[in-house]
Amino acid sequence: MTVAYLVWVRPFLTANWRYLAMLNFVVDPKIVAPLVPPGTELDFENGETFLSVVGFLFLDTRLLGLPIPLHRDFEEVNLRFYVRKKSADTWRRGVVFVRELVPRRAIALVARAFYGEKYLALPMKHEIEHVDPKLKVEYSWRRGRKWESLKMSASGEPQAIAAGSHAEFITEHYWGYTRVRAGCSEYRVEHPRWKIWNANNFEFRGDTAALYGPQFVETLSAPPRSAFIAEGSPITIEGRSILL
Repeated sequence: MTVAYLVWVRPFLTANWRYLAMLNFVVDPKIVAPLVPPGTELDFENGETFLSVVGFLFLDTRLLGLPIPLHRDFEEVNLRFYVRKKSADTWRRGVVFVRELVPRRAIALVARAFYGEKYLALPMKHEIEHVDPKLKVEYSWRRGRKWESLKMSASGEPQAIAAGSHAEFITEHYWGYTRVRAGCSEYRVEHPRWKIWNANNFEFRGDTAALYGPQFVETLSAPPRSAFIAEGSPITIEGRSILL
């Protein structure tokens, strides 16, 4: 006799990610190679790999299906690069975070405890102005008495991301990888394919050395390869697995 078991697994976290400002720089692989988690390798697009500063809104955040009072809506700004991992006959394309900024200490503590991510809690604020056909987004954080920021503006309607495009490479990474003491952690992020606005103006203003380390100063001081705003969507983040 065959017995089938139906198991329902609740997602670890659900939310809406909205107005993702994505500023993308070509980076020397030697700079990020020491940060590549074991079992993964750098992901390249036409022989180049990228470092991205990304700011966005977390909205209606729920942990194990439950809303957390005062922690449902908040900003995040992160610095990330791109890796991949072989799984059976396919590649799992993912991101590695250098640092993630959020405004709530509890969020940073949970992320560090459950995912091993390098979250830092700082005072933050945002400004979104979206009156068709113009869009302006600004994400700001305060270190000491000084405010720093990521700003972008665009106009028109958001466009579908073309298959095989640079924007697809940046946005279509659905796994997160983190170096941990036991080896490497892996988790999946699910969301539908986004549409984007190409930015016509952008500015990243911050102390790169203090935020991320002196090795990133030259890269983040150079002109970016691309700048765009993704409209975002509901997302689901699964619990992590430890890869030994």
